[in-house]
Amino acid sequence: MRATCVTVGRRLLLAGALLLAAVGARAQSAKGGKIDPTWLRADAASKTVDFKLVAGLTDANGGMNFNGFGRGGLVLTVPQGWNVVLHFKNEDPNLPHSVEVIGDAAAIPVGPVPPAFERATTGRLEQGFPAGQGADVRFVGKAGAFLIFCAVPGHGAAGMWIRLTVSATADKPTLATGDPRPQ
Repeated sequence: MRATCVTVGRRLLLAGALLLAAVGARAQSAKGGKIDPTWLRADAASKTVDFKLVAGLTDANGGMNFNGFGRGGLVLTVPQGWNVVLHFKNEDPNLPHSVEVIGDAAAIPVGPVPPAFERATTGRLEQGFPAGQGADVRFVGKAGAFLIFCAVPGHGAAGMWIRLTVSATADKPTLATGDPRPQ
């Protein structure tokens, strides 16, 4: 009987800790982060945008963030027809992460789905890259709304995604804070 009480007590304690962590992560991600202007470089002559994409840059959302943002709190806008290069690196010391660009949807997928554009993925989607590793993602986008999404199972659904807008009317790439989607 005592062993059962200890096991149940530990499970309740763990469940409580997970609930508190989830509430804290939600509160942190709602605050968002600060945009660093060095993340974005554009070359109008070659119509190329380079974006430094860092997984786990801060501890917001338990490290499941891109550049300190999650749930759509950061928006990268690029002109249609430009070459997009995402220089992805995982700095989260605890979890592996990956990247793929997917179509915007009301329901965030639990794991990998077909990318929105050819080659719009890091590869290693399910297993992710460990801390200190990453890959470049290169593609040319068509106009629309998309998500830059961590495809490691459960990460995107937990809020590890930011927005990508490919605009037919934009004349240069921009970064802005967005309105995080409630979860």
